[in-house]
Amino acid sequence: MDFINGESLLALCAGENMTISQAMLHREMTLGETTREAVYEKLARSIQIMKDSTHDPIENPVPSMGGLLGGESKAVWQSAFGAKSAQPALCGTTLSKAIAYAMAVLEVNASMGLIVAAPTAGSSGVIPGTILSICEDYGLGEDAIYEGILNASAVGYIIMRNASVSGAEAGCQAEVGAASAMAASAAAQLLGGSPQVCLQAASLALSNLLGLVCDPIAGLVESPCQSRNAIGVSNAFTSAQLALAGVKHPIPFDEMVDAMYKVGLSLPFELRETALGGCAGTPTGCQLCSSCMK
Repeated sequence: MDFINGESLLALCAGENMTISQAMLHREMTLGETTREAVYEKLARSIQIMKDSTHDPIENPVPSMGGLLGGESKAVWQSAFGAKSAQPALCGTTLSKAIAYAMAVLEVNASMGLIVAAPTAGSSGVIPGTILSICEDYGLGEDAIYEGILNASAVGYIIMRNASVSGAEAGCQAEVGAASAMAASAAAQLLGGSPQVCLQAASLALSNLLGLVCDPIAGLVESPCQSRNAIGVSNAFTSAQLALAGVKHPIPFDEMVDAMYKVGLSLPFELRETALGGCAGTPTGCQLCSSCMK
């Protein structure tokens, strides 16, 4: 029941008439010699942490350790859903909610709270923001959340096995880009997409963020990490919508994973989480570094 890449995952799904989430569940059960209930019990803990981290900062904002974040997710929420909001949310209800949720998780992480690093701490808002907002707004049950997480896990496993999800190794395209691909695949399945459609969405998501550098201001996982999680959610929504509409990316998922990794390795070290280039290397970024260290 194991799979090593997208091609073998699709073959497994076709041969066993499975969804991607079912294939991942059976992989966990087979390799771990465990039961469905045991897998779900472990997932339940992660899902509860995801729910808490997406909601708590919107209700009770706290400042980050570096002082660069605090209250942004609440501001987005109030702008979209607050009683004083003068006009409908520009991004629509579900995406606006997903953006607020994703940004909230980064606030929890930056204030030393508890989050699920899926696939990393710096990209931890994309998957819960995407899956939870879709399940809430489309009236999908609790089981759908588990299915979404399992689907995203399968895509993340393939990326980690064949490339990287480390910003220090391959830039933010390997963190937020991978998270966005995972979320796009999950979103596609939640809305009725086949395994082929799911990996089309994941491939599109990777290509859309190809080359994205990792340049945390002051070396902190705060800014621009938070806003890039919002972009990661938006990219996941867009990629899933395109794939569900029948739009096909010409590059297969496995080749896109390989391309992402090669691009990441070719990035100069200043753009791979060293805080020496990009946003971190600007005059203001350097000033903020000094103030954060006080």
